[in-house]
Amino acid sequence: METPEVKQCCAAFYGSDLAKMLLGESFHPGGARLTERLGQLLQLDERSHVLEVACGRGTSALHLAERFGCSVLGIDLSAENIAVAAEEADRRGLNESVQFQRGDAELIPVEDTSFDAIVCECAFCTFPGKPVAALEFHRVLRPGGRVGLSDLTRTPAPIPELEGLLAWVACIADALPAEQYAAVLQEANFLVESVEDHSEALVEMVRQVQGRLLGAEVLAGLEQLSLPGVDFEAARKFAEAALRATRGGSLGYLILIARKA
Repeated sequence: METPEVKQCCAAFYGSDLAKMLLGESFHPGGARLTERLGQLLQLDERSHVLEVACGRGTSALHLAERFGCSVLGIDLSAENIAVAAEEADRRGLNESVQFQRGDAELIPVEDTSFDAIVCECAFCTFPGKPVAALEFHRVLRPGGRVGLSDLTRTPAPIPELEGLLAWVACIADALPAEQYAAVLQEANFLVESVEDHSEALVEMVRQVQGRLLGAEVLAGLEQLSLPGVDFEAARKFAEAALRATRGGSLGYLILIARKA
């Protein structure tokens, strides 16, 4: 089970420049394309009030506001992420429609029935108390509101090459099979409406990370980039194992939409 210390470690990593270098602007497979797909499935429009849980640096929240005209509140554990996201919203002139605040998915700092939709991208799998988070989602949604998850999946069998702290940071360690995500939401009185497989987006992202890792390692070797404490060999082997697992079907990626009855 994930500890609070590991949870904070993950939040710190995703607030770092290293994460941005390896993952790009969108810290999840599929980038803006899958964020837009989520918005379509959630039926967002200019009347929608949206909560993004684990919003990172606000890339998806800002994209949803620009694409669908909705208002968005993004919450994240990382204070640095929240500061960067708020600055970007101000730069784009979106600080009236998009707000950010620090918050935990298992104790969402908003009132009951406040939102029409919830977006949670590549983060639900990292929550130590998934049933608690699902109940919080249900609490803050209005009747008929929808939650949209895009997240990693994995088969129940252990994947020895993908264990340890790197597995937590890469959001793999506590990922679930698709049917278990559905079960967690159903236990919280959601009705699952659709599940889509997007594992090809995970393959694409792992390949991108491999390329960026190689570039960073070369620059570090030439002393043109300083990344103290980064174990490039371990990271490279981990990415190779993740690619094999995805191609073999042990890892995957999905979009799941569920509605509050």
